[in-house]
Amino acid sequence: MSTETQSPRLAPTRILHTMLRVKDLDRSVDFYTRLLGMSELRRMEFPGGKFTLVFLGYGDEDSEAVLELTWNWEHDEPYELGTGYGHIALAAPDIYETCAELEARGCDIPRPPGPMKHGSRVIAFIKDPDGYMIELVQRD
Repeated sequence: MSTETQSPRLAPTRILHTMLRVKDLDRSVDFYTRLLGMSELRRMEFPGGKFTLVFLGYGDEDSEAVLELTWNWEHDEPYELGTGYGHIALAAPDIYETCAELEARGCDIPRPPGPMKHGSRVIAFIKDPDGYMIELVQRD
């Protein structure tokens, strides 16, 4: 990246949140709070639009990026995940212990912890209740 490139004067300054559409809000909130240790930061009901937003995270929304779960009340089918979505990445202090605990609690771990194929960083992949992939990255 060139050091000569400058951002527009009014460029965005940080990522606020990532939004995922979920089929079962209670199940998804439970997954992200109980299994992954996030806190529910706020919940907003929109009766006119027939949807609910739940914001989850590890810190204050004023300084940390958070996850927004969107539940459309009248949508009964699973969402198609598409081919453009990759994953959410979360830091884990002991990835092997974290995955062992998650597996004991019934979490789907399609890629167990271990070094990256073409690198040395230790990673794992888990799936949330809607099939979204979450990468766990070993961070001390």
